Amino acid sequence: MVLRYWYLLRGSPPRLVELVYWPTVQMVIWGFMTLYLHPEGDVMALGFGALLSGVMLWDVCFRGQISLCGAFLEEMYARNLGHLMASPLRPVEFAAALLVTSLLRTLIGLLPTSLLALWFFGFSIYSLGMALIGFFFLLIVMGWAVGLVISGLIMRVGLGAESFAWAAIFAVAPLSGVYYPIATLPEWLRPVALMLPSAHVFEGMRAILTEHRLDLTSMALATGLDLVFLGLGFAAFLAFHASAKARGRLMQMGE
Repeated sequence: MVLRYWYLLRGSPPRLVELVYWPTVQMVIWGFMTLYLHPEGDVMALGFGALLSGVMLWDVCFRGQISLCGAFLEEMYARNLGHLMASPLRPVEFAAALLVTSLLRTLIGLLPTSLLALWFFGFSIYSLGMALIGFFFLLIVMGWAVGLVISGLIMRVGLGAESFAWAAIFAVAPLSGVYYPIATLPEWLRPVALMLPSAHVFEGMRAILTEHRLDLTSMALATGLDLVFLGLGFAAFLAFHASAKARGRLMQMGE
């Protein structure tokens, strides 16, 4: 299954361009906006670093989710899901293939963007050091969890739920503290925000930029929450698959 999606991607230049296009546009817009607000500032200063780091790390979460859903939707558009489920392929293997494909697509999109940020603005997200690897995987796992739930929902109810694939992850962006600390939120919203792995990742990112220290507590909390989220994502995907199979929805892929 991973090879199938790789061949689809490799044989389609528009798909490859799209993977790089959106992260680059976001990075350029926020980079120029920050230069406008701080024309005399150092590009590696806190404000600039926090914004561009937040933009690129948030795109990891978003790309992780949308790449997983996009690979799943390939099967829906091709009306191939029923054929796959009639094969010896198990649902958990299908889900695992979607995760690997999402990882590949996210890396293809973000690596060029990080190099362009260095070229355009002299900013390197790699200045976060080894913590960047942890942040990357913590955010992409959260994206996977959301993507599995949305893909399962589309499998259960049909393409009428497709819009959730493009919009669902943005519902948690205001609570994730991508561009501002969690302390900025109203007090009653903070406990809700701290239930998200992404909130702890971005708090940890700012700890590195402001205090030059790795907040191990934030990393540990994000890891624990990610495990819960991913487990719930797999459970939801398998439950939606079982329900769709019982109701004969796997061969009915319209609205």
